[in-house]
Amino acid sequence: MIPVRAATVMATAVLLAAGCGGPGQGEAANGTTSASATATMTSAPTAAPSASATPEPTASQETASNGSVPAALEFSARTLDGETFQGASLAGKPVVFWFWAPWCPKCMSEAPHVKAAAAQYGDVAFVGVAGLDTEAAMKEFVQRTKTENFPHLSDEKGAVWTKLGVSQQSTFVFMKPDGTTAKASGPLGKEQLDELVRALRDG
Repeated sequence: MIPVRAATVMATAVLLAAGCGGPGQGEAANGTTSASATATMTSAPTAAPSASATPEPTASQETASNGSVPAALEFSARTLDGETFQGASLAGKPVVFWFWAPWCPKCMSEAPHVKAAAAQYGDVAFVGVAGLDTEAAMKEFVQRTKTENFPHLSDEKGAVWTKLGVSQQSTFVFMKPDGTTAKASGPLGKEQLDELVRALRDG
């Protein structure tokens, strides 16, 4: 039997072996795969098709036992500022989750657009979910991109990525107040992101 520490190291190595512009991951959620996914975590990276600006709809999220918090929001995480973040605090709001990695060129290129959208759409909650690297690298990325205007979660173990069915960076998950979600793989330009955020608000 593989010791827990060894298994953790092996799992981390697999995650770091996939990605954008270098090591990256593929995307799969609820049994579907985005058309712009580059590879899955269990297969070798492949050439990346052009990213789609159309989010991939997923089935309605299962509601928690209390009937008001979607199951996808039943998580607790820590922000890069060291604060405890409860996913349930987002219940009933339109939310944009941005899954990124510090070394990802796609994530770097779209950071200014995410920052601008978060500032423009005050009625939408934006949450960055960083993974696939150390917390120090995550903090450096936020400082370099000046995206401190919305919270970023330190998800080194990939718990939130798994909770929302994400395995590729960059990925956006657009969650409506009722808990239903749609995904879009980046990079997304400013116009593409604005269009998707407006659709989320109007939906």
